[in-house]
Amino acid sequence: MEKTFFISADIEGITDVTFWSETEEGQEGYEAARAQMTREVAAACEAVLESGNLPVVRDGHGNARNISHLDLPEKTVLMRGWACHPGSMMAGLSAAYSGVLYIGYHAPAGSDGSPLAHTVDHEKVKWAKVNGRLMSEFTMNSLYAAALGVPSLFISGDETICRLAAEEVPQIAALPVKTCRGNSTRNLHPLEAARKIKESVAQQIAAFQQDPSAYAPPALPEQLTLEVCLSTHQGARSALRLPGVTQLDPYTVRYVASTPKELNIAFELILG
Repeated sequence: MEKTFFISADIEGITDVTFWSETEEGQEGYEAARAQMTREVAAACEAVLESGNLPVVRDGHGNARNISHLDLPEKTVLMRGWACHPGSMMAGLSAAYSGVLYIGYHAPAGSDGSPLAHTVDHEKVKWAKVNGRLMSEFTMNSLYAAALGVPSLFISGDETICRLAAEEVPQIAALPVKTCRGNSTRNLHPLEAARKIKESVAQQIAAFQQDPSAYAPPALPEQLTLEVCLSTHQGARSALRLPGVTQLDPYTVRYVASTPKELNIAFELILG
């Protein structure tokens, strides 16, 4: 019986993407980044389809209209745009999915793992932590998936996010397509990156299908303590409008959530 796999895609961790302009529609380099994002997502979709299963893709970057649907394999469902859903980059995910694949993910704010390191909003967030650990978008999204009982199976992106993801979810298959130093990146060839994504996803799905219990999501902590260091002191004061937020210093606030869904909502409201 065929299963459905959810693919959450971002752009900053895509091969060759190095500058903010390449991530923004209408700016220099964006069309090339968009094409490679589509290529890497298509590679994951091909692996899912060839395993006898179905892929559903969530375009999770910016305005969520970066991926060319026509360049994805047939039978791929693509979700575009936003619907004010607490899942954000995971909007549409439910317990009916068998697993999640993350394409084009990147190092978090507060790290030096990418010239594009950030967590949700690079202009507002200096760093964010959950339960004392630096929080990436993968952290948020894998917790959200785990709360639904859906395992996180694969991630591609920069070397740093692949390392951090493997620390948080040891059974995940992690494929770095680039390493980053300062404001530079060292990348695989775009076609090689796509080929390796397809191969790695295929291997991971095959292993998962053989023994799904080995990939069960980790147990969720009883509470999720969110700390956010904002770029302005006014931002920190503004966040106090959310009930439950406390201020730790002129730039840093704290909120204690009981679920990943609540964590996501609180983080969005803190950013304003």
